This record gives sequence, structure tokens and C-alpha cells, in this order.
Amino acid sequence: MVAGNVSTTLVERKHAVDQSKLRVTSVFSKTGTQAVVDHPIDEDEEILIALGYKQEFKRDFTWVESFSVSFSVLGLLPSIASSLGYNLAYSGQAGSVWGWVVAGLAIQAVAFGMAELCSSMPTAGGLYYASAVLAPEGWGPFASWVVGWSNFLGFTTGPCSVNYALAAMILAAASINNPDYTPETWHLYLTFLFLLIIEGCLTMNSTKFLGYLNIIGTVTNVLVLIIFIIWLPVASVNSPKFNDNHTVWVELQNGTEWPTGFAFLMGFLSVIWTMSGYDTPFHLSEECSNANIAGPRAIVMTAQLGLYLGWAIILVIAYTVKDVTDVVAGPYGQPMASLCLQVLGKKAGLAMFYLNIIAQFFVGQGCTIVSSRVVFAYSRDGAIPGSRWWSKVNSRTKTPVNSVWFVITIGALLGLLMFASPVAIGAVFSIGAIGQYTAFVTPLGLKLFFAKDKFRPGPWNLGRFSRPVGAVAVAWLCLIVPVLCFPAMRGKDLNDLTMNYACLIYFGTMMFSVIYYAVDARKWFKGPRVNVEHLIHGEILEGEMQGSRSDIIEKIGEKAGNKPVM
Repeated sequence: MVAGNVSTTLVERKHAVDQSKLRVTSVFSKTGTQAVVDHPIDEDEEILIALGYKQEFKRDFTWVESFSVSFSVLGLLPSIASSLGYNLAYSGQAGSVWGWVVAGLAIQAVAFGMAELCSSMPTAGGLYYASAVLAPEGWGPFASWVVGWSNFLGFTTGPCSVNYALAAMILAAASINNPDYTPETWHLYLTFLFLLIIEGCLTMNSTKFLGYLNIIGTVTNVLVLIIFIIWLPVASVNSPKFNDNHTVWVELQNGTEWPTGFAFLMGFLSVIWTMSGYDTPFHLSEECSNANIAGPRAIVMTAQLGLYLGWAIILVIAYTVKDVTDVVAGPYGQPMASLCLQVLGKKAGLAMFYLNIIAQFFVGQGCTIVSSRVVFAYSRDGAIPGSRWWSKVNSRTKTPVNSVWFVITIGALLGLLMFASPVAIGAVFSIGAIGQYTAFVTPLGLKLFFAKDKFRPGPWNLGRFSRPVGAVAVAWLCLIVPVLCFPAMRGKDLNDLTMNYACLIYFGTMMFSVIYYAVDARKWFKGPRVNVEHLIHGEILEGEMQGSRSDIIEKIGEKAGNKPVM
């Protein structure tokens, strides 16, 4: 792994930004193009221009704020709390402990590979941009289209799943305090909608405000996590306080109708869903200073802290939980609420649960920020219906306000699934995991099998470990996607209430996107659109350089006598 210091020396006016002299992998990597700039720029903007984009955001994030948003999205304790019903229910304490180790280590390969891509291509739509550049000749637009839609689907389910869990926690706390109160589905939906609106109002503010807000969120999440890790073992009301080592480390339980080994794999969902926020610095690259080093560092730091601190949480739960069935199928509909009350008693358990609710809010806030940036990045390239609206940057806040409310609206619509059944709304957890990891790993697979000399490592890179890390990431994706589509029940117990709808919703949406591409989008969607002027061998290509990547590459090829690169 290599890292270096990046200076921010201003470039003289009328300087031509030559991407061949920068450590970037650009849509222009084989054309020898230079971008024309007529104002002083620092090296961050120079790199972004070399990638084909003009600077539209303020770079008010340092690596600390970037990491803070990322760690807030990760939200270890709240995220584990939201998905506790999967790992404990499917494979018990031992399955949860070893599942975190196995899945967490595999996820590190994805995170390190992504960090390397971020250093080479620090753009808001990084995964989608990388897929376009690294795909085989002629397949760039299709690869970026599929990855973009998968990432879009994964991220837009994030605010829905996080706030659905948060709303359920709030109503569970209300029912614990007032045993006569019985939450109704419409109560849940209105609470969920209220949370979305609050987060939307906060997210539409400036980058500087969001940076401060997420530092507060990160500090809150860390403090709540530390309190949980210490408080549950020390203050347990049970006797004995801890489970024996055999139960925690050896005894795999099976809460499904599949073989025990497969149930163990199904429990990975909790780890995968929890460990899915580390890509945030990639999408904030255009708002971060020193992005090609700060972004990768924030990605790796988030993934590494998630691995170790998350395992500490799982160990505490595994050693202190006494009745797994009561936790996963308790009267409050929230496993974390049942766990806190079972271990700490009512008053202390409620206090711990309240702290988790506060931390969960910051997770939802972080998810909304990142989701809006993903929507903006893809809309900038015309990949989403209504792109003209979602790609607008507010002139006052310098943030994509329209994208924020688009994400909130999608979350509100997805939330209607709760009126169908708990299993139907629960599918958004699997959809998010499948969608995001498909988007995370696809560009790594393209780099591994097809990129050859297209990829130019940035200042932060894996060196000779790049290919082995990519291979592990691809193998991991091939394993988890089928597993996440299976329901816990089978045979006569499988019905419309126990079905796993993730495969229907995710693959149905992706099939629609592919058909849409084949029928219409392939005629006009050519991958990332550059929006800065470039020149070939000193000749400026002005208005004609505004457009899609493949059109520009074709024009470049005509002028330079080169074969178009896709």
C-alpha cells in the first residue's frame, strides 16, 4: 500500500490539465487529451477535471468529516440492532460470532479494493465511473448502467430500511412505557414519514453544516457503542451473567428449515447490511480536500473499525443474551428492545435502548446524505429518469437539494410495503445488501479480468496485492448474492408471508433497467458525460466536448487518428 502527500499549489491561468501526468484512471486514458481551464485551481480540482468533470461542490470536507459521515452511515450498534433478528434467529450465538469474523474479513477485501479505485478515480459516481472505464471494449456504457442502477437501488433503500427500523424502535419504547398502547401499522408509517422529513430538511443544508452534524453523529455513535459494550456485561441482572464458552463459540443453532451450514451463511445478512457504509467517502470525493488520499483512508478506517468494534458488540450480545427466542420473537417487535430489557431490566434496559435510538437517527441522516450524492452523480450523466431535475445544485447551499427530496420520496414510497407484511418491508434489508455489494464488487471484477493496462493506480494503492484482493472480493459476491435471496422457510411452511421478496424486487427492478437499456437507453446513454473542454495536440475542442463519454472519445479518435476507447 502506498500513500503520498498531495500539494494544493494553484495552477496558472489557462493551464492545460494533462491527465496523462496525473495518477488517475480517466475516460481519456488512451487519448492524450488535456482539459482547458481558465481559472486558478488546486490539485483536487485538477484531478477532477482530468476525470472529465468540473468542480460544482465546495470542498469543505476534510478526511475527518468524510470519515464521520462514513462511520455515521455504518452506525455499528444501531445497524446491528436493526438486523439482530437475522443472525441470532438463523444461527444463534456461535453463528453470530463466527459469522461476523468470516463475513467481516471477506468484506475487508471489498473495502480495500474500493479504496484503491477511489484513489485513482475520486468522483461522486466512482463505482459507476470506474465500471465504464474498466469494462471491455464496447461494454462501458452497459457496465456503468447496470452498476449505476444497482448502486442506486441499494442506496435509495437505505433511508427506508434505517428509518423503518428507527420508527419501530420508537414505537417499541412507547409500548414498553405504556403496556396498554398497541402500535398500529399506520402509527409506524407516520413516525417513519416524520423521520424522513426531518432528515431531508437537515440534509439540504451546506456541506460545512453536514460535516459538523456528522462529527456529532460519529461521537454519539462511538459513545453509545462504548456504553453498550461496558454496561451490558457489568450490569446484567441475570445469574449467571454470562453464557458458557461452548454456547458462544461452538453450539451452532438453526432457526431455519435449511441445513445448519446454510443457516450460518444466511446469518451473514446482518454483517453485510451493517458493513455497507464504508463506500461513503468515495461518493463524497468531490466535496473532500486531498480526495485521492483522504477518501481511501476514510474507507479503510471505516471498514477496519467496523470489523473490530462490530465483533466486540456481537461478543457482548452472545455472552449476555439468555433467551434467543424471546429476543428475536419478543412482544415488542424489536430484538434490541427485548435484549436490553432481558439483560438490564426495565429501567436500565430502556435507558440503553433510548441511547440506541438516538444513535440510529444519525445513521439515517448519513444514509440520506450519501444516497442524495449517488442520485446526483448518476443524474449528472442522465442515467435516471428526471435527471435534469435531480442533477441541479442549489446555488446557496452548493448541495443537490432536489436529489435529497427525490431520495426521501422514494423512501416514503418503499415504506408503504409495511402495509403488506413485515416480511415484505423486511426485504429492503436484503435488497440494500445485494444492490450495494453488486455495485461495490463489479468494478473490482472488471479491473481483475478485463482492465489490463487501463487501470492507473492512484497515490493510495495495494501494489502486488491488488489482484488477490480483487479475486477474494469477486468470490465473496458470488457466494452471498444467492444466499441473500433464500427465505428461512421452505416446503409447506413457505407462503406469501414467509417468502423472501428481495429476489423479486431487486432482480425485477434490474431486469426492467436492462430491458429499458436494450430497448431505448442504449441509443442515448453512452456512460459518464464529461462537462469540461479538452484539447488534442493543442487544438481546443470547445462545444463539441460537451456530451457523453463515448461520443467524445469518438471525436477524439477522429482528430487524433486513434481507435475509440470504451
